[in-house]
Amino acid sequence: MSAFKFCSELKIGQSKVAQGQPTYIIAEAGVNHNGKMELAYQLVDVAVDAGANAVKFQLFHTEELILQDVEKAPYQQGDAADEESQYQMLKGLEISIENCRELKAYCEKKGITFLVTPFDIVSLAELKNLGLDALKISSTDLTNTMFLQQAASFGIPVILSTGMSEKSEVERALATIQPVNNQVVLLQCTSSYPAPESQIQLSVINRYKQDYQVLVGYSDHSVGIGVSPYAVAAGAMLIEKHFTLDKSLPGPDHQASLSPEELKEFVVQIRQVDMMMGDGIKAVQLCEEQNRKALQKSLVASCFIGRGELFTSENLVAKRTGGAGISSVHSSQILGLRASTDFAPGELIDV
Repeated sequence: MSAFKFCSELKIGQSKVAQGQPTYIIAEAGVNHNGKMELAYQLVDVAVDAGANAVKFQLFHTEELILQDVEKAPYQQGDAADEESQYQMLKGLEISIENCRELKAYCEKKGITFLVTPFDIVSLAELKNLGLDALKISSTDLTNTMFLQQAASFGIPVILSTGMSEKSEVERALATIQPVNNQVVLLQCTSSYPAPESQIQLSVINRYKQDYQVLVGYSDHSVGIGVSPYAVAAGAMLIEKHFTLDKSLPGPDHQASLSPEELKEFVVQIRQVDMMMGDGIKAVQLCEEQNRKALQKSLVASCFIGRGELFTSENLVAKRTGGAGISSVHSSQILGLRASTDFAPGELIDV
């Protein structure tokens, strides 16, 4: 029995995240605007055109996020001549809370949900009164207990990524959030850019469901359209994926992001998987009904059966009859009864 009990359904904007609902798709713009609002608006347009449920940006104050002399992460590094620090790089990718307010208004006009990942406590506090429908917490803050406590206090759904973490750290994060907020979507994530297919760990999705009684999703850093359609088949109810206007733009995330055309195909493929998943109820499908009639078997006499003779496994056999007669599924109810009339070999049994 799980020590956790989170809500089994939540709403983000106009869409529900729950078992049996279409997959909630977040188009992750991240910092692919390169600090330019003109590009940020274009990213929103691309997400809308692709049919995503939400478009997500990142909010941070570089001086609150990182020390000035920290080197870039391996995936952020350019050529050998690149001596820019991570601080310098991030400083050029900032947008402000006012920019977020403008983007949110634009998203509302365009009919797509606006989401943000804050990366420092100041940015988190700035988002308190923005009227967000949900709050995304990056894997980098999974172990940041004070940050999680404040994020949970917003009272809106928390989407929590779990890259670079151990099981104990995931449990500690959930235990921090649950006392004040049971609206959580927990995302399996492998924080490598790109994430090797051999280290995706899709089986963790169902493990999260079983262990924590929580809504689950997948934050996808695999190459191209990649793993996400498989993640949906594995049980993910929410997917997020980076996209860009142009993979050749300068910046840390463009090359590993989807192009506008790829984002469209990404959404198409996930919606195809949604359709294939169905409602989870095993029943005869419309396309099967004629085949069922033609191929399933009914009871017929395997030899002459005289009136009053007992029906047995020796004188009855199941054969295809085009749907006529008594289905062989009822054989246990027929065996031991007496024939009410004579039956010739191959004749349908009728009691």
